[in-house]
Amino acid sequence: METTLPARRRELVAGVDEAGRGPLAGPVVAAAVMLGDVIPPAGLNDSKQVTARRRQELARMIIDACRGWGIGVVSASRIDEINIRRAALEAMSKAYAQLLAQGVEPDLVLVDGRDVFDLPPRSPAVELRAVVGGDRRSANVAAASILAKVWRDSLLLEYHFQWPQYGFDRHKGYPTRQHLAAIARHGPCPLHRRTFRRVREYCGD
Repeated sequence: METTLPARRRELVAGVDEAGRGPLAGPVVAAAVMLGDVIPPAGLNDSKQVTARRRQELARMIIDACRGWGIGVVSASRIDEINIRRAALEAMSKAYAQLLAQGVEPDLVLVDGRDVFDLPPRSPAVELRAVVGGDRRSANVAAASILAKVWRDSLLLEYHFQWPQYGFDRHKGYPTRQHLAAIARHGPCPLHRRTFRRVREYCGD
């Protein structure tokens, strides 16, 4: 991993990734992580390639050992306001701001995907580099992927207790058959992204 980087700067790299672009409900969540000189935990990988139980274990290990980390959350209503792409980048900027607030200042920030986020106001200049498949090429990005996914899943479990009829504890807002049937039966709730086509058809407005 970290194959895109010169070895002498690896300890000054931060990784940023998000979880929750595809769901019909819930926020998009991003994480920023700098592992520093910590040896990455065994099995660190793209969060989608890791079981839920192992993600939880890895998240605890990352938080305990990394040099710094941050989380950014952007709500479903904000997603509807500005679109999911811009919301994901906004969540990344928030996560990076939290990382900086811990006194961590990387020389290079790797961002999973094709886009980079806007730096938070008054933040130090830094190189931002978009890396397609970054969660498979960078340990820092993989760590961010894990934290973002675990954090978002925990939020959806909390939301399940407010709106149990949708089954958020099982599908986490993704467009499963069960979820679509629940939207058809009950209509959208405040967590649903009303600009998404498969929700909009049930909005009735």
